[in-house]
Amino acid sequence: MARESHKAKRERAVEILERLRRAYPGSRLALDFASPFQLLVALVLAAQCTDKKVNEVTPPLFRRYPEPHDFAAAELPELEERVHATGFYRNKARALKALGQALVTDHDGVVPASLEALVALPGVGRKTANAVLGNAFGKNEGIVVDTHVQRLARLLGLTAETGPEKIERDLLPLVPREDWTVFSHLLQDHGRTVCKARKPDCGACPVAELCPSAEVVG
Repeated sequence: MARESHKAKRERAVEILERLRRAYPGSRLALDFASPFQLLVALVLAAQCTDKKVNEVTPPLFRRYPEPHDFAAAELPELEERVHATGFYRNKARALKALGQALVTDHDGVVPASLEALVALPGVGRKTANAVLGNAFGKNEGIVVDTHVQRLARLLGLTAETGPEKIERDLLPLVPREDWTVFSHLLQDHGRTVCKARKPDCGACPVAELCPSAEVVG
């Protein structure tokens, strides 16, 4: 597929999307949240941590600190203890406190619904901002490129890039905008269940015939 035209690649990407949608109906973000702020906090905690562990930590965390101003006023030792199980707890506690302070100071305690404002918050990059916009606000402003999306996009021949932002730039024109958010979820589900990093199960893959890597890794 080295000489694949952009039109052909886009058609293949859409077919991959539709097959994965059928394979993983109801695909959604694995993190539990009830508000944009809760999602933002969960995403901070999810760095180098499983979604399952984050979902165990956040319910009592949000009972103790329900709003941004609660995080802003939190005592770091207690906050560190409450996020300890997610790893890198000192950095995460400081990041959450700084995030709460910035939201209170600059946004009246409300999570902004724009990419520009989100990435200006401490510790919030484009990937996190895309996730918040797509999942909490229903805005398709970009594609979340995590480790699963990064690996599968390359295996599927949708990009030859290695950096998340360059991969995202390659994917955006291939995937219909209304599907940018769910496309990430579908690749994440597929990466967790079938196209695993250590041993992809190409025989059970619904998109194997559309994947230039299938015979190589199968």
